[in-house]
Amino acid sequence: MSPEIAKHNGKLQTSPLRSMPPPSSFTPVTPHLAISPTVSVVVPAMNEAENLPHVFATIPQWVDEIVLVDGNSVDDTVAVAKRLRPNVKIVTQTGKGKGDALSAGFAACTSDIIVMIDADGSTDGREIINFVGALVTGADFVKGSRYASGGGSDDLTLNRRLGNKILTGIVNVMYNTKYTDLCYGYNAFWARHLDALNLDCDGFEVETLMNVRAAKAGLKVHEVPSHERNRIHGESNLHAVRDGFRVLKTILREWRRQPAPAQPEPTATPAADRGVA
Repeated sequence: MSPEIAKHNGKLQTSPLRSMPPPSSFTPVTPHLAISPTVSVVVPAMNEAENLPHVFATIPQWVDEIVLVDGNSVDDTVAVAKRLRPNVKIVTQTGKGKGDALSAGFAACTSDIIVMIDADGSTDGREIINFVGALVTGADFVKGSRYASGGGSDDLTLNRRLGNKILTGIVNVMYNTKYTDLCYGYNAFWARHLDALNLDCDGFEVETLMNVRAAKAGLKVHEVPSHERNRIHGESNLHAVRDGFRVLKTILREWRRQPAPAQPEPTATPAADRGVA
């Protein structure tokens, strides 16, 4: 086993590399790629029965676990989810709002990596490989960006685009980040960082809260391009002005809050190893 060589105070230091996980622990992703971490996908949904067939069809079969958080739907959301993926894990939301739903979904996950997508068809599950790939090659938290090269949106109105740009600029100045997109719900992270994110909000400001707390905790944040599509069926519960002010309040409140420490990368559990084969 070759040593890992690094410099510290100008002196070369060596430390043994971790052992490669056994082949049985790797999950084939493509003919040329396999990963050893397990992956959970969290889908908060309320009355999204018509959209779930489109959403679930894009989620790769190699994903280990789908956690659907049902916001007390009055349609067939849960039945459709079970029909599409019989092994789906259903969590019934006890509170209200997207932030509350995600907190419940994250708590139910059992995998090394957690990915969050929307149930309205606006996020493409086929992009999950890009998020997972960034994580297994060194990132702690990966955020989708509609403004990164290769990204885009079919759904951003002028007001939402302007508000997002202003809020992103405020966060970049206050928290010394270089984000290109703040208010987007496609993110992924190592489950061991849940304590650092420590979600304690109810609404759509949850995406901003995660991005800010990831930066404050010193996590390695990486952006990947993502294309947002229009909602397929139904109407969004997002209100640009109201939710924009909630995001701003969250940004200012977090400025005064002490960050939670990030958890170190485990070294003993092969399943959590960031190996790529």
